[in-house]
Amino acid sequence: MLIRRLTLRLLLSGLTVLSVGSFGYAQSTDEAIEPYRMLRSLQFVQDTVVRGDHSAADMQRFVLNTIDERLRTADPKIFQDPRNVDAALIYAMSGGNPATLEFLVARDIEGNFDNRVSDALRKYLSGKGTLIGKTLGDMAVEYKNDKIGPYLALVAGNVTLTRDPAGALKFYDWARLTAPGTIVEEAALRRSLAVAIDAKIVDKASLYANGYARRFLYSPYASQFADLFVRFVVEHYDALKPTDIEATLGYMDADRRREVYLRIAREAAIAGRKQLATMAAEQAKLLSGTEEGADALAKLYGSLVRVPTENVDDAMAALMQVPEDMLSPRDRALRRAAETIAKEVLRKPEPAQRSQTPSAEAVSIENPAQSAVSDPDLQDPFAQPVPTPVAQTELAQPAASAVATLPAEQTEIDPELRSFVDSGRSKLDAIDDLLQKEGP
Repeated sequence: MLIRRLTLRLLLSGLTVLSVGSFGYAQSTDEAIEPYRMLRSLQFVQDTVVRGDHSAADMQRFVLNTIDERLRTADPKIFQDPRNVDAALIYAMSGGNPATLEFLVARDIEGNFDNRVSDALRKYLSGKGTLIGKTLGDMAVEYKNDKIGPYLALVAGNVTLTRDPAGALKFYDWARLTAPGTIVEEAALRRSLAVAIDAKIVDKASLYANGYARRFLYSPYASQFADLFVRFVVEHYDALKPTDIEATLGYMDADRRREVYLRIAREAAIAGRKQLATMAAEQAKLLSGTEEGADALAKLYGSLVRVPTENVDDAMAALMQVPEDMLSPRDRALRRAAETIAKEVLRKPEPAQRSQTPSAEAVSIENPAQSAVSDPDLQDPFAQPVPTPVAQTELAQPAASAVATLPAEQTEIDPELRSFVDSGRSKLDAIDDLLQKEGP
């Protein structure tokens, strides 16, 4: 790690101080370093970040700004070298300033830039990529063996996935296989997992998850991978085996594995997947060791799924044993919702009057805290550009007004908890219907 940081520092110092010419004389950086050489420093920084050295992220914005200035002040003749043209295009696709590409294309009177590629990328970077999905796909195939090939493939996958998930996976596969160990591979694996989950391609999703955990577990974007993996397990557990889950989690240390199992247990409990919630909670308990907080959460999630069952008494007792101070506001709200349902299950029905389970809105649910805004230097450079939002029209105002008039409890309720409570309420309503038919 120390050697890597030293190498990084030397590379970056070369961008701002001086370089040595062929005759050993010191030359100005702006005159000596060509864009394609500077791009290597950006690639080094970004690849270092996704491999786990987050300290390199502090340099990313600096390198981007330095390359931006170099491209804007460079003599147009340097773009007679195709390597510098590729550097400008890759810079734009790697989180660079889109306006710089516009600037370079506008002054390209010698035709050094391929207008088809530059125009397509300008549309993509402005958030209009879906309109040129086929064009970008064709270009990715045409340039697949060039320096810009992996980047174009990644971009083509981004704009293809909504209409052709299988086609998007092919682009992502090509991107990661032609740029192994880089930020391109990291982004391609992460996006491939999301596409495979949505398309219910379980076998490929398992491979992508395993590959990501094996290669990029310490990437700053690994939290997105964890979200995807938890969702994958909860949604497709029927098609998975415990060994499939362990194959991916086996690359993690005990703390990370416990955290993932806790998240799986929570989501499975809310979704009513008893077997998965119980299994994940038990695994989390085994990994919790002496950490009381993790053990308390495992007990909470393992008990939640048993609330609307015949073992409601035991589940209620287990819930009451979970220390309040060991839970986050979000989990305390989840326990209160479960206790409400448990009490309704245990309540004796009144045949003369249809019993009403308190609505989801009546349960005080605290909205989970929003995740902290990440460092701009850690923003995913390959995220799909978002079009500029259209101004709100009069047609959209009634809906907004209706939301504004809802009680605070309704606007703040966690959608996951609403689903959990509604599921329990539907079961209670069915029980009440049966009891009314039987009579007193």
